[in-house]
Amino acid sequence: MSRPARPALALPPWLAHTLRAQRGPVPWSAVVRGALAAGPLLLVAVLAGRASLGVVAAIAAMLAGINDRPGSRRVSVHRLGVPALAGAVGLFAGTMAGDRLGAVPLTLLLTGLGLFAGGISAVGPVASAAGTQLLVASAIGAGMPLPESGWLRALAYLGGAAWLLGLRLALPTPGSLVGDFRFDGERDAVADVYDAVADLLDAVGTRHATARRVALTAALDHAQDALTGPRLRRYASSSTERRLHAQYAAALPLAEAATALAWAGEAVPARASEGPRRLAAAVRGNTHTGPLPAPSRSAPALRALDDALLHAAEAFDRGRGNRDLHTRRRTAADLARSVFGAGGREYGLRVALCFGASAAIAQALHHTQWYGQHEHWYWLPATAVFLVKPDLGPLASRVLCRAAGTVLGALLFAGFAAVLPRPEGLIALVALSGALIPVATRHFAAQTAVVTVLVLALVMVGGEPQASVSRIGETLLACAIVLVVGHLPMPGQRGGGVRSRLATADRAAHAYLAHVLRESEATSARREADAPRMPYGPNPPRTDSRAARWTLRREAYRALAEARTANALAAAELPALARHTEGADEVVATLEQLVDATTACAVHLDDSGRLTPWHTDRLTELLEELAEKRDRAGLHGPRGPASTDVPLAG
Repeated sequence: MSRPARPALALPPWLAHTLRAQRGPVPWSAVVRGALAAGPLLLVAVLAGRASLGVVAAIAAMLAGINDRPGSRRVSVHRLGVPALAGAVGLFAGTMAGDRLGAVPLTLLLTGLGLFAGGISAVGPVASAAGTQLLVASAIGAGMPLPESGWLRALAYLGGAAWLLGLRLALPTPGSLVGDFRFDGERDAVADVYDAVADLLDAVGTRHATARRVALTAALDHAQDALTGPRLRRYASSSTERRLHAQYAAALPLAEAATALAWAGEAVPARASEGPRRLAAAVRGNTHTGPLPAPSRSAPALRALDDALLHAAEAFDRGRGNRDLHTRRRTAADLARSVFGAGGREYGLRVALCFGASAAIAQALHHTQWYGQHEHWYWLPATAVFLVKPDLGPLASRVLCRAAGTVLGALLFAGFAAVLPRPEGLIALVALSGALIPVATRHFAAQTAVVTVLVLALVMVGGEPQASVSRIGETLLACAIVLVVGHLPMPGQRGGGVRSRLATADRAAHAYLAHVLRESEATSARREADAPRMPYGPNPPRTDSRAARWTLRREAYRALAEARTANALAAAELPALARHTEGADEVVATLEQLVDATTACAVHLDDSGRLTPWHTDRLTELLEELAEKRDRAGLHGPRGPASTDVPLAG
């Protein structure tokens, strides 16, 4: 008689997250850019006799390399340029303050900068990167004595980041050899949307449907960001860019129909996904689509899918069509709500406390000669900045990875420093580390190890003695500071970041639902008015109404994706912190079901002109379930459409 299998040992969420690493192909183009960034800059500066400026430029190139993620060239200008500008400002301010202020006023100033940078980090990923570079550069400016003035250091910092950005814009990437060189990232992003639609259609009626719908949302978000990056002109200025905009817009009704089919849960014919896959291949190859297989038209969502394929084929072949990206600029009120809301306040206070406390302790240790002979005390506050950032992972995961990565990196550098010639060997080590950063970003510990080797090599080229042991001690001290501050009680409710994201998603979902219900009423009214003239079918929805609906749908799904990510990170915290956001995952799941149901209602409305009692009953059930789960989790959202002037009626 065989023994029953023992259940697999389940790791606690905070430890499982620590051991998890991202996967994917090696980004060789980013590896080449990393090798050509910090190392060559340092070499030129050393040959010119300005090693200290080369160190500053190489640090800027390193930080820009950490932000150098896959995407379009246009988005890279925003993703790399804005944080670099913030870093230059921080370096200048830190240098001026370090030269003119005593320890106490300097600590107060850095604490205020931490409060400001923490607040703006709640706006989004680019703002978070800008806040990070502002604080790291201000700590370097105040704690790294260099012979150059503040403005010259700031120019060197901007030059280092601009060098990497120039490499990003000038060097070819795998997708740039097809069509227009400028739009490789946009082309891949739009093609990924069509592939995600096909994957969702293949998963309809299976347990993978929800995960594929989440992947479709991520693909649409990525494509939207790639196409809406900064530009000199307000509108697309080339035929290639206008064609890509039209191809993206043509994917939205396909995504809507696929989501409605997934919500219904009934398996679709296998050939339904062939059309989107051919469209994806046409985008990547910059070719015409050719004939597309027509799916079955036996259900409203299948008819919507067929119509969307026909419109997509027309947009592809003619290069014209709706080029609206269905996105809205964030207003000043939206930005203020993010900065001064629960998430911004809580994060700002924690960053200010961590950064200010680490700066104060670092200066105290510096003035008591704990550092030995060297005068650089920036490592402790700079380390605290990275550790306190929630978008780099849960607190326990960040601390463990940072400690392990620093120890590994410091030991590796000690070995290299013992055998490498100076400065040429150290410069080669900087170039190698820069090339490894794009691969190391898949795990925070690996990234920390590579960055530690790079920074220690830089400061040794700049004239600082070998400091591996002190760097390990300062990192462990920063870990202790962040752990203590991370568990301190704060004004208001804990989990402010998750609650803020949930509130935004709740508002977006209800706005989308309210629009669809108003659209239902308007369609019914038009049908009744035109009944004598059009007795056999509903009036088609107005183009402006459908465009507004797609904009609201995109905002709802994007907000839900951000809420899902924030909640996943919060759930992987230590139990003392994770308990403050318990139940949030159920609220997110119910909101996603509500938005999926709203999408299915919109597709049915386009087909028949009115909602059935079954649709309205399902919406009512989801709204009641949402209210119950929201109350159970201690969350409070806006009034739902059921309590507004928009009735849930067919």
